[in-house]
Amino acid sequence: MKIVIPGGSGQVGTLLARAFHGDGHDVLVLSRNPATAPWPTSRWDGATLGPWVDAINGADVVVNMAGYSVNCRYHKANRELILKSRIDSTRVVGEAIAQSSRPPRTWLQASTATIYAHRYDAANDEDTGIIGGSEKNAPSTWKFSIDVATSWEETLDAAEVPNTRKVKLRSAMTMSPDLGGIFDILLGLVRRGLGGQSGNGRQYVSWIHYEDFVRALYWLIEHDDVDGAVNLASPNPLPNAAFMRAIRDAWGLRIGLPATAWMLEVGAILLRTETELILKSRRVVPGRLLQQGFSFRYPTWQEAAHNLCDEWRRVNGRRDRTA
Repeated sequence: MKIVIPGGSGQVGTLLARAFHGDGHDVLVLSRNPATAPWPTSRWDGATLGPWVDAINGADVVVNMAGYSVNCRYHKANRELILKSRIDSTRVVGEAIAQSSRPPRTWLQASTATIYAHRYDAANDEDTGIIGGSEKNAPSTWKFSIDVATSWEETLDAAEVPNTRKVKLRSAMTMSPDLGGIFDILLGLVRRGLGGQSGNGRQYVSWIHYEDFVRALYWLIEHDDVDGAVNLASPNPLPNAAFMRAIRDAWGLRIGLPATAWMLEVGAILLRTETELILKSRRVVPGRLLQQGFSFRYPTWQEAAHNLCDEWRRVNGRRDRTA
């Protein structure tokens, strides 16, 4: 297949490019800052049409992962970057597809499981899940994230590409052993004895092992009858306290110091990020994938955590259990 990945130089985009390229597909990454990679990379600005549109014409699949990182403080300038980068890139990908004489048959568009409400009671699937934004006492940063997610998806909906199937990838946190990824950060806390529960530990963590993430995208490419919103998450989200305990167990440590909500707020300021990434309860399940027969290789966090710890040691050359 010929696969074009706008925004494919980010953490998850690179993971996808590596997997598709390794499987022998013709991969092209579009990036604002092209870098040397095993696959070709072309420059784009994520907002306007340019020479890169030639790559869209005749492609089999477009996987748009473009968007300014949400791992930052949500001040005015960053909010504008987060929102604008997602809306502009989605709009311009739609324009490129619309003007193609041989448009791709499938457009997989990044979205986020954060679109769902902060809740502890029932899980959010695509049919019965509650879209967030109206929760009582929710911080303004959480409501901003919902506005971003809904605007992002509305931009995809507005794209007039009648010959291209559109899928919204409502992705949970993708866990891989790569340095700088979310699992690497969490494991770093565990290795330093700081991997206890965050806040009250009741907030649900939705996650997906990177192998299942890649397999799910292949599955979506192959199933032409699936469009619209699809949750990319393990079928077994779990509370933060149990989630962190499983990483400690997998690494071989029994104890991890907890972090209260106020400690996390202070830490988030120092690290220039937001506590929403840790404290919002994301209880999301992959209803459509399960209903239509997708089988997860890592359905539970315990087995996924053991695999990721083993891979982290192998990838990063660490054989000890505590370093």
